[in-house]
Amino acid sequence: MSRRITTLAAAAVSAALIASLAGCASNTDSENESAAGETVKIGVVGKSDPQWTAFEKAAEAEGIDVEIIDFGSYEQPNPALAEGELDLNQFQHIVYLAQYNAASGEDLQPIGATAIYPLGLYSQKYDDVDDIPEGETIAVPDDASNQARALLVLQSAGLIELKSGGTIVSDLADVDTEKSKVKVTALEAALIPTALPDVAAAIINNDFVGDAGLSFDDAIAQDDPSDPNALPYVNIFAARADDADNETYLKLVEIFQTDQAVQDGVLEASGDTAVLLQTPAADLQASLDKVLEDTAIEK
Repeated sequence: MSRRITTLAAAAVSAALIASLAGCASNTDSENESAAGETVKIGVVGKSDPQWTAFEKAAEAEGIDVEIIDFGSYEQPNPALAEGELDLNQFQHIVYLAQYNAASGEDLQPIGATAIYPLGLYSQKYDDVDDIPEGETIAVPDDASNQARALLVLQSAGLIELKSGGTIVSDLADVDTEKSKVKVTALEAALIPTALPDVAAAIINNDFVGDAGLSFDDAIAQDDPSDPNALPYVNIFAARADDADNETYLKLVEIFQTDQAVQDGVLEASGDTAVLLQTPAADLQASLDKVLEDTAIEK
């Protein structure tokens, strides 16, 4: 799926870490004490990306044991977090989280930003958007949040026209087929790279660009991650609502945002396309609330 805090003094970090580990289990002293020393499990899609090895080392240097757990598709990390199999996850943007919460009735919350990535259109047949003939087929992700963003990319590239003008909840039904140059089909995001030879072009989520034997420089069209309206597509760390203020988890967000090796890893994994962010959690939550509101109105 496609897509900029404060360093604590060492003594304060130590005190906060002890307090947070002691208080995250429950209100009873015995249960509080049992939380100390536990491993923080974080779900991701793409564990092999270089930032995660650097992140584990940086967390260890701060006395926090982290286990990165890899998932093969975007549908898995949120249920695992909601069910307590994970402590955090980091793979999604705000729109995806909002749509998961709306569909599941869960209340997962963003506790920190990582980066925003441009979402690109790729082709093995054409070197330019203008070369794509009328009537050809383009593949987009089938999950609602990435599909809406993908359709906006195609509209900006002049390949389709959306009846609504394009929103964060646009889907294939919103494509004006009579006014569009190409046809659009939806596939599971992880399968699109293998289907690329069979279509004129495809919107490929950043996690899967390498699977198609491509680099980010190969994109023939993409959106603009620096646009202020792109905030809903900021990638985030997500936690259960009860853990949104957990000081250990917030410290991990800070490590991700400020450790140079981690940040270099993010840029390397994205082909230097990522825009690194340190957006405050309150702003992320406000964006999540707005997306949920807009989604409810659209329905």
